[in-house]
Amino acid sequence: MARTDLLKDQARAALVSSSSSQQRRASARSNASRAYGFTLLPVMPAIASLEGAACVDSLLKLGITRRELLKAGAASATAIAAPSVAFAKAQDDPPQPPVMATVAFEVNGKPETLELDTRTSLLDALREHLHLTGTKKGCDHGQCGACTVMVDGRRINACLSLAVMHEGDRITTIEGLGTPQKLHPMQAAFIKHDGYQCGYCTPGQICSAVAMLGEIKNGVPSLVSDKLTARPKVSAEEIRERMSGNICRCGAYSNIVDAIVEVAGRSA
Repeated sequence: MARTDLLKDQARAALVSSSSSQQRRASARSNASRAYGFTLLPVMPAIASLEGAACVDSLLKLGITRRELLKAGAASATAIAAPSVAFAKAQDDPPQPPVMATVAFEVNGKPETLELDTRTSLLDALREHLHLTGTKKGCDHGQCGACTVMVDGRRINACLSLAVMHEGDRITTIEGLGTPQKLHPMQAAFIKHDGYQCGYCTPGQICSAVAMLGEIKNGVPSLVSDKLTARPKVSAEEIRERMSGNICRCGAYSNIVDAIVEVAGRSA
């Protein structure tokens, strides 16, 4: 609303508030409550045509005090805000209960059935519902790879996948690869080559590395593969490219590559 229009409205409200007639005051309050609905109060045509400061000066000359004018202005401002507040409240729909669904899948060789909010990510289902906290929540946007798990042997970012999408799938987390008593060869290699440092991204790195070697074994090419139809070789270049979705902020990349190369050599 332009400043001139606001001053006019304040002037109209001031005229009403200065009336000695209780009936007219009641009418003014009623009209103000409809605030810009827009049932305007009857006003003097001469006042209505005035602009800005001239309008205010004229009102003062008519005997309306500044206090009355300020009160009327405050009332007008409230009346202006009231419709928007009411509209905003109308837009606030009451909270709806979550949509629940049952999902059954296999996690680390064990069948699991969960009743989940359909918005639950696979990562949260694993960590919060199954308490498999080895899978880490990093960026939660699919950019760091800390949440990498394997689904039917293929690696995915668990934070980007809804749990209900995995009905019947076979999910493997870091807890399903090995145990402290019997480590997976990749886990043992990471320890041997000190490929973990702070360790936060390590579960995702190991899951990704295990699945990545499976991709090479199955002939899946990468951006650095010489030929799309030829079986890719296990090289440092291939490993670095294929592991680029897993971020290690400690900078243990060279050690991680050494660990993966060693495991690939064993399996070759």
